[in-house]
Amino acid sequence: MIHTDDMDTDAVLDEALDYAQSEPIDAVCVASTSGQTGTKAAERFGGDLVVVGHSYGYDVANEQELAADHVETIEDAGGEVFTGPMVFSNLGSAIAQKEGFSSHELVADVLRLFGQGTKVAVECPLMACDAGLVDAGDRVLSIAGTGEGADTILVVEAANSREFFDSRVLEVVAKPADAENLVWW
Repeated sequence: MIHTDDMDTDAVLDEALDYAQSEPIDAVCVASTSGQTGTKAAERFGGDLVVVGHSYGYDVANEQELAADHVETIEDAGGEVFTGPMVFSNLGSAIAQKEGFSSHELVADVLRLFGQGTKVAVECPLMACDAGLVDAGDRVLSIAGTGEGADTILVVEAANSREFFDSRVLEVVAKPADAENLVWW
């Protein structure tokens, strides 16, 4: 396992590409809010890529954070883009805002113990599987980050979110070691 505290997004994506070229991988997922990390991933992975962004209205009602020019670049490279509800967020956040308890948020918070990127890297293959962009059982190289850029690489056995407990983190390829720099959403 590589600790990514001193690595930038490009170095993390290069490490992910090296891993994908040497190990059996069925799909690659990368989390991208603005599309910048997704575009960098598309340069490396081309058509073997699913970029997962936030749903419409995640930050501002009726708006999409994923920039259209980045979406175009990703799709031109042969990658696919998915924006939709996040498995561990949308409904759970609404319940939490009403000072209620949400098991969605509990699962998310437990995964964040390993880093924000770990939570997102587990979530993205679930979302991609729900959208039909990866198959349940696929070995997915999942790339995510803490706040901005990428700092985490996991190999995840994909499952539909309804079958969350069939999903498995098969390998931790890279993650930050410094928990003080984690961003809590």
